[in-house]
Amino acid sequence: MSVKQISVFLENKPGMMSNMTEVLAKNRIDMRALSLAETSEFGIVRIIVDDVYAATTVLKDEGYVHNVTDVLGVAIPDEPGGLNHVVQILSAASINVEYMYAFLGGKDAEHAYMILKVENLEAAMSALAAKNMQSLTQDEIANL
Repeated sequence: MSVKQISVFLENKPGMMSNMTEVLAKNRIDMRALSLAETSEFGIVRIIVDDVYAATTVLKDEGYVHNVTDVLGVAIPDEPGGLNHVVQILSAASINVEYMYAFLGGKDAEHAYMILKVENLEAAMSALAAKNMQSLTQDEIANL
């Protein structure tokens, strides 16, 4: 029950992000979440989309260097301490969080949504499930 994240590598110069998002928009790919990290030379755009196959096909056809990574999607209570509860569960299970980012979506105003890259995906999902926290599937995120 993991989520597929697409990481796109872009030169760090004006217009590159616009060009990539235009390609996705023209092909009716809906980005559900996005994170951008940069260095002086290049950036890494991490995106969660509604249709991974279509997005990766379009990106490949347009010459974008990218890869797909399994990540953890979690709906957390939208209240003080909601994220803390998740990271405490993972910490207690000795699972390292490499990076994470949040996104909005859906009609469920009671939850916030997080994408987490963890070192052991299966162990993280098991630890969360043991504490009655359900990880999200690709389809659930696509339909938010």
